[in-house]
Amino acid sequence: MAMEKPMISGEVPVSPFSRLFSMPGLDCFNIVTIGFKHEANPSAFVEGLKNTLLNHPRFSSILETGVGGKKAKWIPTKVKAEDHVVVPDIDPTIQNPDQFLEDYTSNMVFSPIDMSKPLWEMHILNMKTSDAESFLVARFHHSLGDGMSLMSLLLACSRKTSDPESLPTLVAPKKSKVTNVLWSLVARVWFIIRLMCNTFVEVFNFLLILCSVRDAATPLMEKPIATLSPNKFIHRVISLDDVKIVKNAMNMTVNDVILGMVQAGLSRYLSQKYDSETNSKLKRSLENVSLRAAVFFNLRSNKKIEDLAKMMAKLSTSRWGNSIGYVMIPLWMRSENDIFEYIRRAKTIMDRKKLSLEPLFSYVLLKLTVEIFGSKALRNLAMRIFGRSTIILSNVAGPSEEISLFDHQISYVAASVSGFPQALIVHITSYVNKVIINLGVDLDVIPDPHHLCDHMVEALQMMKSAAEEKCSADLNV
Repeated sequence: MAMEKPMISGEVPVSPFSRLFSMPGLDCFNIVTIGFKHEANPSAFVEGLKNTLLNHPRFSSILETGVGGKKAKWIPTKVKAEDHVVVPDIDPTIQNPDQFLEDYTSNMVFSPIDMSKPLWEMHILNMKTSDAESFLVARFHHSLGDGMSLMSLLLACSRKTSDPESLPTLVAPKKSKVTNVLWSLVARVWFIIRLMCNTFVEVFNFLLILCSVRDAATPLMEKPIATLSPNKFIHRVISLDDVKIVKNAMNMTVNDVILGMVQAGLSRYLSQKYDSETNSKLKRSLENVSLRAAVFFNLRSNKKIEDLAKMMAKLSTSRWGNSIGYVMIPLWMRSENDIFEYIRRAKTIMDRKKLSLEPLFSYVLLKLTVEIFGSKALRNLAMRIFGRSTIILSNVAGPSEEISLFDHQISYVAASVSGFPQALIVHITSYVNKVIINLGVDLDVIPDPHHLCDHMVEALQMMKSAAEEKCSADLNV
């Protein structure tokens, strides 16, 4: 047996999840589109990157994936910011800039990337669309980090628009305060009991899903999983205030409303697809449809952006990278007369998932698999997991105040991911008073992604109208 070559000083081993996201068939990239309120200055971005991103070890290292039994590792290298910033020539008389942005992003995702350089690039597009005056379209290999770590990175590189010297702040989740010691003890015991019960049930269901067959064929799953791959990326900017109107009327969370909106939109889309089928053998009922989604969970504890900025300045890699778990959720695919039922179903299932250790279990399962059985077993397990779901859902919360990146005021931030063997990836981000719906689709399966997005937006408007009627009725009582 050949002796394994020792690592040179400065080289860092690749984490199990970074290894997973660089495997054939799961070679994943994070796609981030940032719209700006004014024309972009490429020189300002190059200088800004030199003082921020290039100080991060992951963004100034080459990924050696490891072949022939060798361990994958990060190898530090010298980086020129100019080599990672692309400024294409764009026809100023372009007819449809919104369509151009979609096509440019989709084409960039599948263009080859130079593995001899750090695996990231940024494209600056000076063109006006319906949502922004210019754009930064960035591609980051998923081995560099997950969506939450990249959002943290963006915030650490940004500054408040109202105070250019201050870092942005994230809204921390509210913690309930219990003053009665006895009641606090009872609440803790009850929490632990519920946590253990939910964990047992959810982990058992998770293992059953791994041993089961994949989701039934629908218009969202009509190709072999080996050939599925999103090849079109679109996004839509909607109002966060509309979401909050529904949230307040239902006394639920923003995430509950978002998941309810997605379920309602998918139900309406599938129902219309089934109604349009003329062949009686192909015509199916929405009530017989059973779909599952893989939902990613952030496993990090909350941390101040100031600490993240200092961590990057000190060239630290701690807490950066991929620290995510996932859960499998059944989607409520029904034609409901009560539009709020989609939100109630979403809250019920997500409350159980959040009060369980299923996300941590999934993370540990993948980690132990690669450490004990190797990379091939890790890939097989991951493909089986994604093969038991039709959709990937992800939600990343952004800042609640206006921020600027290298003196460019941001209008919105959209994000998605490529490389997963799914026909549909739904990624939701928020920024100030906006929610951005980003869909990654396989056009061979979903040839009309804008129509699907329309159904989701229309579902939210129906929820908003119902919420306003409910509030008016409550006031009249």
